[in-house]
Amino acid sequence: MKLTILGCYAATPRTLTNPTSQVLEIRNRLFLIDCGEGTQVQLRKNKIKFSKINHIFISHLHGDHLYGLIGTISTFSLLGRTTDLHVYGPKGIKELILLQLKLTESWTTYSLFFHELESKESEVIFEDAKVIVKTIPLKHRVYTNGYLFQEKPAERKLNVEAVQHYDIHVAYYQKIKNGGNVTLDDGTVIENEKLTFDPEPAKSYAFCSDTVYNEAIIPIIANTDVLYHESTFLDSEARLAEKTLHSTAKEAATIALKANVKQLILGHYSTRYDGLESFKKEAEEVFPNVLLADDGLSFDL
Repeated sequence: MKLTILGCYAATPRTLTNPTSQVLEIRNRLFLIDCGEGTQVQLRKNKIKFSKINHIFISHLHGDHLYGLIGTISTFSLLGRTTDLHVYGPKGIKELILLQLKLTESWTTYSLFFHELESKESEVIFEDAKVIVKTIPLKHRVYTNGYLFQEKPAERKLNVEAVQHYDIHVAYYQKIKNGGNVTLDDGTVIENEKLTFDPEPAKSYAFCSDTVYNEAIIPIIANTDVLYHESTFLDSEARLAEKTLHSTAKEAATIALKANVKQLILGHYSTRYDGLESFKKEAEEVFPNVLLADDGLSFDL
């Protein structure tokens, strides 16, 4: 699992900072999370293949999380894309994008599917053989969801020496990797544990932005491996965070602590501050494992 930060600053793009967008790679799948202005440029800078992105998740309909979407969709067409693209986001995102495509007469060269969200409860919105994605209802000025990405348990690892020792035919290998036992010709049952090794533990990643401090999300993200939580402000601006329904670095760390996550990544910084170290210092007073997101950084989770 790998996370690439394309942008992690609040409000407007600047010369050296970009609004929210990130790419999560899980089991050879690329998921684009939010699509602020300049996202496609950041994709190019970070050498991420457009053609591998088939699912885009938009948290809410504020410009710093959305205004890069129409450009990205249009560029996909200019590059001759034919693969389906799925966009997940709040109700209204379909109308917004289709109106722009209509008025610019820029219909896509591929099928574009919208999955509009309205529920205020956590729900599964994507699932395949390897990954499941759930919403994390957040509390912001408009309807907002975070997203929880969870790997499904991988196949067990074949113990080649063991299967050769028992002279087990290759035709049974997939059954063994799926957890099955094997019965030999003499009727002896070989337990799966003797033929395999445990797989790597399934990993999980939670994206929570934008949101005010909200303990209601804790049961949903409990024990997650990595939590990205917005930290627009420092505690010195706590009143402003409450007023605008954003969070402080201290509040993000408190959520991480109470949810028992393994790693916290801070992001969505207000550009009023000089430097980011104050965010890390404030959060580490509450929760020890803190990383700072920044444009262009990648994390191997």
